[in-house]
Amino acid sequence: MPTGLEVRGLSKRFGGLVVAEGIDLDLAPGARTALIGPNGAGKSTFANLVTGILRPSAGTIRFDGRDIGRLSERQRVSLGIAKTFQITNLFTRLTVRENLRLPVLEREGRCMRMFRPAQGDPEVEAEVDALIRQFDLEPLADRPVSDLAYGQQRLVEMALTLALRPRVLILDEPAAGVPSSETHLITDAIEALPGDLAVLIIEHDMELVFRVAASIVVLVNGRILTEGTPDTIAADPEVRRLYLGGEDG
Repeated sequence: MPTGLEVRGLSKRFGGLVVAEGIDLDLAPGARTALIGPNGAGKSTFANLVTGILRPSAGTIRFDGRDIGRLSERQRVSLGIAKTFQITNLFTRLTVRENLRLPVLEREGRCMRMFRPAQGDPEVEAEVDALIRQFDLEPLADRPVSDLAYGQQRLVEMALTLALRPRVLILDEPAAGVPSSETHLITDAIEALPGDLAVLIIEHDMELVFRVAASIVVLVNGRILTEGTPDTIAADPEVRRLYLGGEDG
């Protein structure tokens, strides 16, 4: 049976600078875990270590019992570990539909056929249409991404990442730069993600975190300070001191 992602003793040093040290974290299928902490705590570094963007100085990363520490970022995506970014990474001159077609064709090894008519790849187009419906993007499907509000662009990026059919999805600050009037789009989309998908949310917006996360891990100076349910974290005096002191991140 799939066991998901298991991280043990994960550490990263740049010379004498320690940015992650001794991190243990599990993401079982269906997990909804948030990783929070002050700016510079090492949250994005941790995500980059898990996805293979960075190589750890020590520790192990296992996926379904397999050590993936030596695999490239691309190989980890193929296994089912995918990540969005703090800043949208879309082809703004292409339409929403064309953007979503790209990862589907890439996943199927047919990226050279991305601009063929819909009737040429009915299964691909059906999958793209399903993603458009899932993220309520129907009115925007044939508009260039550059015409979309920022919150809508973040939805497209989330849909694009989901098109890779990940089993572990890391959302790196999905609400970053999104106006408060559009944050509900991101929250609703996270709540609608497949139930068997393991999701790690790195986020500044505590309202979003406490709404969607079943467990929260607090990272400070590259180390885990504490972890627990949202109620436990909300009542923790040290966590409250960090965030009430204006260092929430």
